[in-house]
Order: sequence, then structure tokens, then C-alpha cells
Amino acid sequence: MSYFDAASVAPLHPVARQALVASLEEGWADPGRVYREGRRARVLVDAAREAAAEVVGCRADEVVFTASGTEAVRQGIAGALAGRRRTGRHLIVSGVEHSSVLHSAEAWEADGGSVSRVSVDRGGSVSVGGYGDALRADTALACLQSANHEVGTVQPVGEVAEVCRAAGVPLLVDAAQSLGWGAVGGDWSLLTASARKWGGPAGVGLLVVRKGVRFQPQGPREEGRSGRSADFGNIPAIVAAVAALRAVRAEADAEAVRLRELTERVRARVPGLVPDVEVVGDPVRRLPGIVTFSCLYVDGEALLHELDREGFAVSSGSSCTSGTLEPSHVLKAMGVLSEGNVRVSLPPGVAEADVERFLDVLPGVVSRVREQLGAAAPETSVRAAELVVDSLGKRCPIPVIELAKVIGDVPVGGTVRVLSDDEAARLDIPAWCEMRGQEYVGEEAAPRGTAYIVRRVS
Repeated sequence: MSYFDAASVAPLHPVARQALVASLEEGWADPGRVYREGRRARVLVDAAREAAAEVVGCRADEVVFTASGTEAVRQGIAGALAGRRRTGRHLIVSGVEHSSVLHSAEAWEADGGSVSRVSVDRGGSVSVGGYGDALRADTALACLQSANHEVGTVQPVGEVAEVCRAAGVPLLVDAAQSLGWGAVGGDWSLLTASARKWGGPAGVGLLVVRKGVRFQPQGPREEGRSGRSADFGNIPAIVAAVAALRAVRAEADAEAVRLRELTERVRARVPGLVPDVEVVGDPVRRLPGIVTFSCLYVDGEALLHELDREGFAVSSGSSCTSGTLEPSHVLKAMGVLSEGNVRVSLPPGVAEADVERFLDVLPGVVSRVREQLGAAAPETSVRAAELVVDSLGKRCPIPVIELAKVIGDVPVGGTVRVLSDDEAARLDIPAWCEMRGQEYVGEEAAPRGTAYIVRRVS
């Protein structure tokens, strides 16, 4: 099996495994106790905190270990908002943040707070001016990921941090995807990360709160504990996580060059190998190991299953993948095609031969899935000024497939009205029009679902 889903969970680094086993003997006791076993555990925690601070570029007493990256985000946002409650109840996030950030924002709104969501361009990048425009006198906190988890786009954190700092607003940076590749620059105030993204064990998150940031920990805390964390956590896992972080950072420069070449190879060759494909994400400002593309007329779940049968583990942001009813909020915010979406995220050490085999296999896999869905059916010769395609009750990518089949049945200037109740159609039909040079007129309410209107241009 070729594992191409490192952006979700990176394989456990060998150094992490060694550190985990070694620290099991010394790190089992309560580090808050004064007896020998407690002191040994304390030494491990303090050493891990010092090492993490060195890698991040902060003070050791600014580092807190949490139970996960998601927990670090929740604690960071809640603590910063509570600490600045006298300033106001306004929160700023981007439209492509990790779901843990967006869920925290939704909870904040439900509790009476206000949220501004900064839009992104088709490459997934925020504008510095967008954050500047969103800042208000009652803004308590702004959040921005360092790099996107689905398309790999790297955000202008340093510039946004400068704008926020000038306004007296702290910036929380979600560095889960990028911390293994390098320190996050800029004058940020809070930072979160997740060990499983850089080859550490699951169950360890990192929260950094700079000195001087108003911060009030939320939630229950164990009696006798101090600081910003409820407990001392899984010490062997913490030690292993920091050991892995130091190891991957030592290897990062050389490995980044190699992975960037491999992902660039995928970005360049996939559009030539597979027709009707959109490669998404910023082509320059991106992480080394992530490349994402979407295929017209392809069911995302079927595509993932077929690739799995061929020995490739990848992920998808399509709405038709298991466990989701809507397309990826990241792809939706970018306004790009979501159907048949594939995210390839290469782990450090991946073999070049595996990437080449993926490129060899992909065209046949996409072709089989399209044939299964009837995407290759011939067009009819009937001509009409307007056609109505009833795709109600049909999931992505069927509405787009049916649109593509009949667009040639109307004359140039004629329209096709696609009726659909699938949320993905709102994103995929305009994206199809842009890819195929047709005019997307807009949408109208219908007795059931929504009518999406397309005008034939050529």
C-alpha cells in the first residue's frame, strides 16, 4: 500500500517510536510530586517543553501540551476570547480554517458573539487587506492557519500578524500542517499544532500563548494544577512527539526539495493524463507534500475505493465521499470544483516509484469510474432553445454529468436549466462552466431544490 494521506496522519517517525519506548520507564508518575518518580517525570516534561520551545521559537513557559491539536485550538480560542472579554466579542476567522476553528466560531456565535469570515481567492489565499477590513474596535481575536490542510496553500501569516498587532488584536495561528516544515514567522500571539501531523503519536497537541497575551483558561481544572492546562498529560507521548518534531525539522530542508519536485510532477502531468481535471491550490505558495485536483464526472467515493484497490490511500473533499453530505468547506470557499476531488499528501521518505505508479494508474481508474456513471454516453441531436435537466434526488457528480450530456443539444445562446437539491451543485456547476467555457447565468428558487441556469457560449 502506498500511503498518500500524510496531511491527515503522518506515519509514526522512528525517532518517536524510540523515544516513546524509552520514556515509558521514567514518565509514568505524577510530575507534580516531590518523590523520586515524580521528579523523574518532571524532568522529562520540562525537557520536552524546552525542546518544543526551541523548535517553535518561543519561551518554554509559553508552551502547553494538550490532549490533541483540536483541543489546543479549542483551548486557545476560548482562553483568548475570555481573556479579552472586556475588549469585545468579535472574532475573525478565514473561510478555509480547520473545522475545529470554524466549530469554535459557530459556538461563539451561538453564545451571542459575532464572527467575521474573511474570504479567499481561487488559490485558497486570504488577502492581508481582508483581515484589515474585518478588524473592529470590539475585535477580541483573529485566527489564521499557517497553511491549508486540504490544498496546501501557505497563508501570509507574517503580514496579517503585523496588521493585527497594529490594531492591538492577538492572532492565533493554527500551524498543524506547517510546523514540521519550519517555524512560523511573524509577530503572532498564540499558536496551535498537532503531533500526528509531523510523525508524533496521536493524542498530543501544542498550545503556545505568548507572554503579555490576555488569556483565561476555560473548563474544569484539576485541583492543585496551575497554568493553562488541566493536567500533565501522557508524558511518554509528549516526549515522543517533541522528539519527532525535532527529527523532522532536522530533515525538513532536504526532504522539502524532494517532495516539492514530486508534487510538482503530479500537478504538471495529471491534466495531460486525465481530461477535464482542475488542479487546485496556490501553485507557488504551498506546502511541499500536498497536491489536490478535482475530476469532472467522477464520484469521489467511487474514485477513492478504486484507488484503494490499486494500492493507494488518498483522501477527498468531495461531498459524495463517506460521512459527508456537503462538499469540503475549503473547496467551497475557494469556488473551485469539488466533485471527484483527490488530495495527495506525501509522507517524508515516500518513494519516487510509488508516485510514478500513481500517475500510471490514475487515468484508467478515472475512466472506469466515469464509465460506471455513464459520463461517456453520446449526445443527442435534438435542438431546443432551453432544456430542463431534472437531477432532483441525485448526488454529485450526476447533475454535472447530465448537464454535460445536453449542453450540445441547445443552440449557442440557448440555456440549460438544471434542477438539483444537492448542495454540491451550487459549487460544481459554476466550476464546470468556467472549465468548459460556458456562461453560468445564476440560480433561481424552484418548487423543489434549486434551478441552476447555464447558457451555451460555444
